[in-house]
This record gives sequence, C-alpha cells and structure tokens, in this order.
Amino acid sequence: MQPEFWHERWHTGQIGFHQPTVDRNLKRHWPTLNLGRGSRVLVPLCGKSLDMIWLRDQGHTVVGVELSAVALEAFCLENGVAARRRVQGSFDIYEAANLQLFRGDFFALTAVLLGDIAAVYDRGALVSWAPEQRAAYVAHLASVLGAGAQMLLNVLEYPQTQMPGPPFSVSLDEVRALYSPKFKVQEIARQDVLATEPRLRSRGVTELSEVCCHLVRL
Repeated sequence: MQPEFWHERWHTGQIGFHQPTVDRNLKRHWPTLNLGRGSRVLVPLCGKSLDMIWLRDQGHTVVGVELSAVALEAFCLENGVAARRRVQGSFDIYEAANLQLFRGDFFALTAVLLGDIAAVYDRGALVSWAPEQRAAYVAHLASVLGAGAQMLLNVLEYPQTQMPGPPFSVSLDEVRALYSPKFKVQEIARQDVLATEPRLRSRGVTELSEVCCHLVRL
C-alpha cells in the first residue's frame, strides 16, 4: 500500500490491525529462539504495538521502524515511554532505555543504521504489503540482516477473493517462495482463528488460519 494510505489510517484512527494485548504467538514461540539478553530485535512496520514492550521486558533492545509519527508518539504516550527524539538522515529517531524507534521509510534503513540485529519479529508487516510489493520488502529486509539472524513471522491465510487487504492473505507456499534461498523457513504453528476475528468475519471472510513460521538468515 502507498504511504498516504497508512498516514490516513493513523490520522483517522482506522487501526483495527492494532492488537490491544501482546500477541499469543509471540509469547508462546519467542523463547524457542534462545536469544541472549541485550540482543537487538527489529520490529518492522511496528505501529504502536504492545509486543515491543513485551520484547523489551525480555531483556532485548527493541528497534522499531514505522512510517507514521502519530503511531510512534501514541506508543510513547500510552506506555509511559520518555523518549528523546533526534534526526539522523531521513529518519526521526525516538530513543529510550533499550528502545530505538525509526520514523521513516523502511526502504531507507541500512545495516549500519540498525546495528547487529539478532532477530526480527514480524506480526503485521508482510501481510500489510500488496502482492507486487512483497518481494522488494523481503529483499530489503534480507539486505540489513547478517547470517544467523532469526525471525518469527506470522501470516494469515484466507480466500483472498473474499476480502481486499490489508491484511492480505499470504500462504506458506508464498512465504517459502519469497524468503528462499536467503532464509531457511519452517512452519511451527497453524491455527484456525476465524472465531476470534469478528472484524474479518464482518468483511466476508469464512476461512481464516494464522500461521507462525521460524526463519533463519543463511
């Protein structure tokens, strides 16, 4: 989707994609990554996700990237984060203890800016990209990660004809096609979540699975 779409969503409060609680797959599967305390964790298209607070509470340094200043300022205000803001290149960077939030274009990120990222947490980034944008997103993500970096990736599978995204349906086969050969991809969980997603049911979806994958940068 174009930047204007997301700016409009945040300015008008159309943020049904925001979860008011920490994601269940994150809490269940993140410990299997066995990351050390202090590891840098990238959260692309982070919005104001509470998952970042949870990750920081696990002892990680959380690095978020988000297009909307409205989202990042809401995150800081709602969570009592006393962030300092500075400008570096094309980014506004909000910084607090074990937290660094980049406000700007994801495609302007570099490995130098991000530092040594040990893992990526993607709950809503991949499924927010239209099909023609996904390959570029994955290629850029791979370019800022070193060998051995891990990823916990959540995607949704549903009949795409039933609802226009976002969130878009991304099948496991497409995940493998997008991320291979630069990543090892493994499905670690699959769950029918239609009953717990009234927002998507109201948009016409009759089948809905949430798929959680573990990836490793090769």
